[in-house]
Parts: sequence; structure tokens; C-alpha cells
Amino acid sequence: MEQKREKLGKLRKKTGLNGSEKLLKVIEHSLEGSKALDIVIIDLAGKSDLADYMVIASGSSTRHVGAIAAKLAEYMKEKGHSPKPPEGFPECDWVLVDNPYVIVHIFRPETRKFYNLEKMWQADFTVKEAAV
Repeated sequence: MEQKREKLGKLRKKTGLNGSEKLLKVIEHSLEGSKALDIVIIDLAGKSDLADYMVIASGSSTRHVGAIAAKLAEYMKEKGHSPKPPEGFPECDWVLVDNPYVIVHIFRPETRKFYNLEKMWQADFTVKEAAV
């Protein structure tokens, strides 16, 4: 786990936050083009070493969720970013498109409401509070 954090840290230093922001724009463009619903961007700086940003969006049905995720992964590759293969197919209640800089969650509305990731990741807490 520690090696992964060091590797991600080196990657971020190499590309800089500007690289994350460029990828974020690519993701936003694809999600908007796919008519994703309720797009939320969460800055993870200081909250997690997993990525720089988390994006949460919804599709209107399982078919829509799958189409959004497939198009996003294809568009990211086309623009020179290499996401891991999307996870959550064929069910498509919740599909994850992962990259070292931006994590994208695409949900059906009911599933999104159940897990409520926005509430968890947008909460303000100090490191001291998190350790308790």
C-alpha cells in the first residue's frame, strides 16, 4: 500500500495538479456529452491519497449508466489518458471508471441515493477527528 502511495505521489509530481485538472475537463466534457445527470466534482486534496478529484454522476437507467461509462473510458483513451477498465458491468447500477488522478462513479439515481458518497466525501473534518 505504501509503495502505491509513493508511486502515485511521483506521478502527481510529474504531471502536476494541472494534469489532473486537464483530465477533469476531459471527463466533464464526456459526461455532459452523454447527458449524465447531477454531476458533482469533489476535490480530494487533503482528504485522500487515492486521487486528486472524485466525480459522481447519474444515468437515468442501467443502460444509460453503461453507455456513459463506456463512452467515458473510450474518450479518455482517445485523449491520451489510460483509465483502468470500468468496473460494474454488466449490472450497471454503479460503474467505476478509475484513474490515478480522477475517480469517476456513475450511478443509477436509486443506488446513488443509497450510498450517498457526496455526503461522505464532502464532509469537513480534521485529521484529529478522523483518528477518533
